[in-house]
Amino acid sequence: MPTVKVCNLDNKPLLDLEISSLLSEQELNSTLIWEAVHEYRARGRRGTVATKTRGDVSGSGKKLWKQKGTGRARISSLRSPLWKGGGNVHGPQPRDWSYSLPRKKRWKAIAVAFAERLREGAVVVVDDLTLSSHKTKLFRSKLQALGLINHKVLILDSTENKNLVLATRNLQGTKLLDSLGVNIYDLLLHERILISQRALGVLTECVSRILPE
Repeated sequence: MPTVKVCNLDNKPLLDLEISSLLSEQELNSTLIWEAVHEYRARGRRGTVATKTRGDVSGSGKKLWKQKGTGRARISSLRSPLWKGGGNVHGPQPRDWSYSLPRKKRWKAIAVAFAERLREGAVVVVDDLTLSSHKTKLFRSKLQALGLINHKVLILDSTENKNLVLATRNLQGTKLLDSLGVNIYDLLLHERILISQRALGVLTECVSRILPE
């Protein structure tokens, strides 16, 4: 199995860790990644845009002049789409844009994206992300030591790590996700991935349960 170096938050190497082939040897599949990103973004669409039909526009329903004999165009109502200020025909209405990608395809895309980030050298594995304080300044110094301070960083660890949650929420360019909540969009959006050894084990277990070896 391929290995990755594990260091501490002071960037001191500790050991070489074997990574499952499910997370390290996946071939790049651009089509699958596109499908997973498209589904993720569709789930995030609000779908609240709306236009007024003739039934929603305020105004009288009275026929303003008689049908024939005036020399003018016939009219039924001011709310008709044919007239200025009338309703809209076939305009957008509130809808749910989300749809569900098969679970195996979604996790396969995550595994492919993670493997590609590994090949790029964009994944930093640390033994533990436990902090002695919730101060943002402390965690910023740790990112500085790891060489991640000038990058957009995705941090994968348990969200029950309260000091880490508080230290990262005001730090621009970083985002903390639980290892169970990892998604394809953030894996691709961020330039570097900082993951704890425990979170890597959880991610490996999730992928191995769903995808065959």
